Order: sequence, then structure tokens, then C-alpha cells
Amino acid sequence: MDFFSILLIVAGLVLFETVSSIDNAVINAEVLATMGKKARRFFLTWGIFLAVFLVRGLLPWLIVFLTVPDISFWGSFIATFSNDPSVAQAIQASAPILLLGGGVFLLFLFLHWLFLEPKNFGLRGERFFLRQGAWFYAIVSILLTLIVWFAMAIDPLLAFGAVVGSTAFFITHGFRQHAEEAERRMMGNTGMSDVSKILFLEVIDMSFSIDGVLGAFAFTLSVPLILLGNGIGAVMVRQLTVANIERVKKYVFLKNGAMYSIFFLGLVMVTGAFGIHMPEWLAPAVTFFIIGYFFWKSRLTLSLKSDLHA
Repeated sequence: MDFFSILLIVAGLVLFETVSSIDNAVINAEVLATMGKKARRFFLTWGIFLAVFLVRGLLPWLIVFLTVPDISFWGSFIATFSNDPSVAQAIQASAPILLLGGGVFLLFLFLHWLFLEPKNFGLRGERFFLRQGAWFYAIVSILLTLIVWFAMAIDPLLAFGAVVGSTAFFITHGFRQHAEEAERRMMGNTGMSDVSKILFLEVIDMSFSIDGVLGAFAFTLSVPLILLGNGIGAVMVRQLTVANIERVKKYVFLKNGAMYSIFFLGLVMVTGAFGIHMPEWLAPAVTFFIIGYFFWKSRLTLSLKSDLHA
């Protein structure tokens, strides 16, 4: 892998992690506004350590361990930084299981947003799909059935990876729904301790980190690059939380860009699991294009609003 490819992958990871975590940054900012100065400072310092090193650092390592059963738990940590060809071969051999599980997770995440989540309509057709919300569960069930059917013909473990991806989606989705309810109660509960709020924010951050880490494997199977890109992105999310969250919220279509990037990365992972491999530069390049388009669309909308108020 040449230096330009590494730079492009890391930059794509940083952008994807930052934009896909905007909702996380908004929640952080809203809850932090209700906390004392000391608690806010603690979260924004030690919280970075937990977000970058413990969550985004351990999760890729854990995924490698679960995906490559031939490597021990400690060996999976060594493998992420190893140049041993046999280790790289073992990871490559098990990569389809990881790619299919992650791809199913990301596709379900996109479809849930498309069919069920309130949104600013950035493209024609989004309003239509939102009106067909009842079809979400039917579509993801049929999609999972088809993926498992084709995967079974190749390897039962590949099919199992797809089921794990589906299970991971519904588990994290359940946690997020509960977190949304908890946030509403928290904002109206003046007696809740700052310690409880910090713990709540760390759990929320953990659930959001799963999207970024799984999506990162569409960019590269190199865990050190994932750690670098996602780590920088996590730090940037913290900075957005502190400094510019109200400004970021004005870019109303960034969430759309994040979700269409997730859709594309999910497709890359699923097709890669079935042996259709894309060039390494494609995932970061398309991510830059999609998010750049919706950033431009947000700027245009913001400019039009400013002109109307002038």
C-alpha cells in the first residue's frame, strides 16, 4: 500500500467517523449543557480517552478476535500490528465473514433511516420512502433471507456472519431507542447527578462507535489505519461538541450524507464478502463525494435562508 493510498484511507475514515457521529455530538452538547463545569471538563478530557482508546481501540481488536478463530485472544491483538504473512493470510481468509456481517449491519442501518426516521429531505424519493415505513421490517427480512441463502451455498459460517450483523443491528437499535427516551427524561430531570449523565454519554458514545468501526472495514482491513482514522474522528467529534455544534446543526443535510455513505459502504462490504472486490481508493473517494455533495447542498440552503432574512 503506497503513501497516497494510506493518506486517502485515513482521511476518508476521519471524515466518515466525524459525519456519522454528528447525532452523537448533538446529544453530547445538549446533555453537557445541563452539567456542572467540572463534570463537563472531566467528560471532554477522560471521555476522549474512553472514546478513542477503550471503545474505538478495543472494538476492532475484538472483531478480529471473533472473526479469526484460529488466533488466540492475545494473538488477535498482536495480529493487528503484525507483518507476519501467515497472520495476514488468516485474516484475509476470514474477512468475508466480517465483511458480510458489517455490510448487513450498515444496510439495515440505512434502510431504517430511509423508512422510519424523521429527516430533512435531501433527495427526491426520501419523502415517499418515509411514508412506506411499515415496509421496513418486511424488506430487511427478505433481504436477510436472500443474503443468507446465497451465503449458505458458499460457506455456512458466511451465512452466520450475516445473521450476526442483523442481530447486532437490532441490539444496538434497541439501545438507541432506550437512550432517546432516557435523554428526554434526563433533560427534564434537574435532580439527576452529573455522574449519571457522564455514564449515559459514554454508553451512547459506545453505541455510535459501532457504526464507525464496522464501516471502517469497508475502507481497509488494516486495524492500525482504522485506529488512527477513527481516533482522529472521535477527537474531532469532541471538538464539535464544545465549539461549533450550533453551527454544525445548521448544515441540515449532513446526516443524509452520512447515511448514503453508510449505504454505499454496506454495499462494498456485502459485495466484497461474495468475492467482488473494489479498488482501495473507491470507498474513501465516494465517501468524500457523497458527504461533499450534501455539505454543498446544506451550504446552499443556509445561503438561501440568509438571503430571505436579509
